Amino acid sequence: MTFPLMRNNILREDLDALIAFLKQEDPILTQSTNVRAFEEEWSEWLGVKYSIFVNSGSSANLLTMAALKLRYPSGGEVIVPPLTWVSDFTSVLQNGFTPVVVDIDRHTLGMNCQQVIAQLNKNTRAVFLTHVQGFDALTDELLEELDRRKIVLIEDVCESHGATHHDKKLGNFGWISNFSFYYAHHMSTIEGGMICTNDETVYQQLRMLRSHGMVREASSFDLKQEYQKNYPDLNPDFIFAFPAYNVRNTELGGILGRNQLKRLDANIIRRNRNLKRFLEQIDRNKYRTDFKLEGCSNYAFNLILKEGDRDFSLRLMEKMKDAQIEFRRGSSGGGNQLRQPYLQKIFPNYNINDFPEVEHIHFYGFYLGNFPDLQDNEIDRLCNLINSV
Repeated sequence: MTFPLMRNNILREDLDALIAFLKQEDPILTQSTNVRAFEEEWSEWLGVKYSIFVNSGSSANLLTMAALKLRYPSGGEVIVPPLTWVSDFTSVLQNGFTPVVVDIDRHTLGMNCQQVIAQLNKNTRAVFLTHVQGFDALTDELLEELDRRKIVLIEDVCESHGATHHDKKLGNFGWISNFSFYYAHHMSTIEGGMICTNDETVYQQLRMLRSHGMVREASSFDLKQEYQKNYPDLNPDFIFAFPAYNVRNTELGGILGRNQLKRLDANIIRRNRNLKRFLEQIDRNKYRTDFKLEGCSNYAFNLILKEGDRDFSLRLMEKMKDAQIEFRRGSSGGGNQLRQPYLQKIFPNYNINDFPEVEHIHFYGFYLGNFPDLQDNEIDRLCNLINSV
């Protein structure tokens, strides 16, 4: 059998929408009306006031940390998970914050919230929490403690579009939330990401940070007037408020996003149905099935060995390779980020024994593709194969 990580995430109807747009006389290709419309439609779907479309989920992480830096220019600590994409860590480091790491919860693959609470202190500037592969990583206890201490939550929802906590979509609980529209994700603009917030001040900052720090990118008339008044010697179209970036997306990305958003809810239902069928059939004596499914919007099938058995893991990988089943060992982001070269000098005293849960995922956890057009008989054949190891 051939079993990819993703299949048919850009449909013919998406391509037809792009072609129709390109056939117009002299179409605008850079960021314009379709980008703005996608931002508004996404905000309405998610339930937030403001959204900013950028060129990747990693750029969303970068701008989010840049906004945090504007709030805390002297730096401080940001609590991050060891199981996440690399840009969660690098955006923290690139903006001068100190990452603090806690282990994960085996049922959600997100940070262990009790360990997060134990690490909170006067130097904590934010908790950068990743909702891994569609699972809700929040707890009410964490939300209450962050609110009590006035510490901001930043949600990485790049793999978890439409997942919920108490029936409210993830991405609504943080000061800022980030999404990715990479090809393999719940919906795709090929490359792309979204930053969401209800904070008017940070929204204006993010609009400027996205486009070289240019004040003209702000949507606030009063803000632009204030800068023009304070800097009368500058051309109003070229006032740069921050040493920022160019991470804009295009009209083509906006069109894809608008088109894909129309079927996102239906695709989430299908993905969760696929996951349920998968977990019901895999051998629970060999593999973990006790994930927190409440509020889930599944990104991929999680195949995690129940016990740390190296020989079994090698046999499983060989079996999947022979059957042309595409997989990722270590689950999200390639496993334990603390083992990566870029973090070795930053965490020289790293002790693997302090992170047993993420270490288990690193060596004995995998994810396999889950996509809306996956057929029941394909799931059944996949489960039969991995059960045969």
